[in-house]
This record gives sequence, structure tokens and C-alpha cells, in this order.
Amino acid sequence: MDLAPVRSARRLLIEAELEPVQGKRFQPTGFPDLGPATFQAGDTACLLLESAQSMANRLEETIWDTGSNSLKNNFEGLSYIRVNDTEGAFLTSSTLEAHRLNSVYIEKCEGDFFTKEISSAIGVDKKQPVDRTKFVNALFKYDINSLLHGVFLESLDGRLRIPRSLSAFIEADSVTSVASGGVKNDRVQASKEDGKASKDGFGNVPFHREEFTAETITAYFNVDIQQIRSYGLDDDATELLISLALFKIRALLDGDLRLRTACDLQLKEKQVVAKRPDRFVLPSLDQIADALTLAIKKCVSKMVASTVVYKK
Repeated sequence: MDLAPVRSARRLLIEAELEPVQGKRFQPTGFPDLGPATFQAGDTACLLLESAQSMANRLEETIWDTGSNSLKNNFEGLSYIRVNDTEGAFLTSSTLEAHRLNSVYIEKCEGDFFTKEISSAIGVDKKQPVDRTKFVNALFKYDINSLLHGVFLESLDGRLRIPRSLSAFIEADSVTSVASGGVKNDRVQASKEDGKASKDGFGNVPFHREEFTAETITAYFNVDIQQIRSYGLDDDATELLISLALFKIRALLDGDLRLRTACDLQLKEKQVVAKRPDRFVLPSLDQIADALTLAIKKCVSKMVASTVVYKK
């Protein structure tokens, strides 16, 4: 896999045009007290179909095996933290947690793993400037994904934060609302005596549903190459981070894009375009996987997979 066009770039910007697997309607993400995130761009009615935070979760899941509750075989050797309960059963991991290394289940694990081992590796000293080199190397050692998806270790020091170097979102253009609805039927007791559905769940319950159609649906991916270079890691570690970012993008696009029950998407005519640098072509999943396997082997001695215990 040739990364030469990327190494000197400031950003790697990739766009992929999507379409519903069937029909024309799709269900966007909804936000509390807001609903669908519609907005105007000039005269064009637009919609945020999938947010940056949701896409980060989906990108992280591309390397996780939900059946075995561990990293997929190809990614053994990457650093992450597994959290078990006191009986040894899996609870969660830094790969799955919204705050990654700063998960409350890791922070409050038994022993002094977080408060001493992690803190010592970072070199936490609130009376001194943050040693960014130690901070970055500690993240690479204990949870490499924090260098791609960001982390904020405010419980150790409010200055310990890394923004996302890999971000993504999905937008739809020229959207039109499609209103529909239905009824949850109660075959035994259609309604209560007062004619209203019971709060206990009895009775028929009508509901409103809003979906959308669009002229175009586009997934946008942004890899901040300059930020990754600014970590000051060696060439092998830098190549590993870039390769891992590319794998996640390609795996998500080639994989299951059923974002919700009524939002099942697919690549439109395999359209994946690099807008910057324009001479870059996103390799196939197999090509990236081969390069990633080699990159992990070169860096495996710098990373650890840790297991901690969370006591409820």
C-alpha cells in the first residue's frame, strides 16, 4: 500500500456517495429535544443523517469482535484496555467506551492502574506544563485508538486532551420530509375505561413517524495527517495510525451500513473519492489489512493489552 501521497498532506479528505438499499426513504439520527437535525445551506434543505460522535462509535466497532468480546484476530497486538467484573466476566473496553481511556469503569477499577500506572506513564504534574511526548507515548502504549478518536483525561489533569484526528459524518442534500405513522395494537384490551392508553403499556397507542428522502447522501471522512505527525512518534508508529484510520474508513464503507432499522444504506456505484490529496486512491480492504498487519508487527513491542477489574 503506497502512503506516499498522504505522508506530506495536511488532511486526507474522503467522500463516499450512499443510497438506500431499498426504496428512497431513510430514517435519520434523532437528538433529544430536537429530533432530526435539518438545516439550510443557501437554498438547499439539508439534514445531518449521522453525527460525528455516532460515526466515531461505528468506526471503532470495525475492529471489535462482539462474539468474543475482544479485538478481531487481525488486530491482536494493538493497545487497549479490557474491563472485567470481579467474576472475570467481560464488562466493557476502552475500544467501546464513549470516553475511551477515560471511561469511568477504567478510572474506578480495582487497584491503582489508572491513578498510578497511567498517571505515571503520562507524567502528570499539575504544577508543570504537560509533557506532550510522554502523554502521546502513554496513549499509544495503553490505548492507541485514543490518538485517532480523541480523549480527555480531565480526572487526572484538565489539560490532558487530544481531539479527534479521524472524524466523519453523513449529510443528505435536497431533503424532503416523509410523514407517516402507525398504531401499537393491543389485541386484548384496546383502551382503558377513560379511553386513553395506559401508562402501563395497555391499550392501542398511535404514533407519528418522520422519515426523509434526498437527492444525495454523502459520507465525509477527515484524517488529520498533520495532527498525527505532530504527535512526534517514529515513522512506524505514524504509519500504523494512518493505516488504522484507512482500514476503519474502508471497513465501514464496505461493511454493514444499516445505521438504524429504517436506515439501511450502501455505496452508490462504489463511489469513494479522495478530495485531498486528489491523487490518492483509497486501497481495497485486503490491501489495507495486509499493510496494517505488518505495521502492527513493527510496533507491537510499544503497546500493551491490559485487563482491569471493575467492582460494582
